[in-house]
Amino acid sequence: MDPFASAWPALLYWLDLFSVAVIAASGAMSASRKEMDIGGFALIGVVTGIGGGTVRDLILGYPVFWVERPEYLGICLVVALGVFFLAPHVAQRWKWLLWADAVGLGLYTVVGADKALAVGASGLIAAGTGVITATFGGVIRDVLCAEIPLILRKEIYATAAAAGATLYVLLHAAGVGYIAALGLAGGLTFGIRAVAIIYSLSLPAYRGRPGRPF
Repeated sequence: MDPFASAWPALLYWLDLFSVAVIAASGAMSASRKEMDIGGFALIGVVTGIGGGTVRDLILGYPVFWVERPEYLGICLVVALGVFFLAPHVAQRWKWLLWADAVGLGLYTVVGADKALAVGASGLIAAGTGVITATFGGVIRDVLCAEIPLILRKEIYATAAAAGATLYVLLHAAGVGYIAALGLAGGLTFGIRAVAIIYSLSLPAYRGRPGRPF
């Protein structure tokens, strides 16, 4: 047996936990900017870390993943409470958190699309599910923090997830193996997000202007 193939499920599991922790930390930092109490940190960290996967599982009819694997909920709570006490130090390392979040974005996108394909969903639904998995935790966070959700602003975030999810669906249809497809699609998602971070790229936003008279 290929040692790498046998070790892959464990590696993916730890990468997934790492991604959840990073995304929960980014949520907790939003709570710090809003000067919430410790309960607010816990709530925002949890919904940011596991919100997207929860929405995905409810849509697809899966058992909600963190109910069966409570360590995901636990790590969100631990990270959020840690940020409550260490927020100024975390803020100083925000750039590192931003890059780690980009890695999590790539992984969440592919995992979400793959789960949809596993239940026989169409390619369009699978791509959409990948985007939901990667972004809806942030949507819930922003709504609770009374902010316009990140995916509705100029940030190249959901766009990166959509590109990666679409590529994963195409690779799956072409018969490409899971590991290769995950690497390519996750890499594309990360790559687009990375370019946006490095060059401060954003999508054009609508600018209000007077309408033309009829």
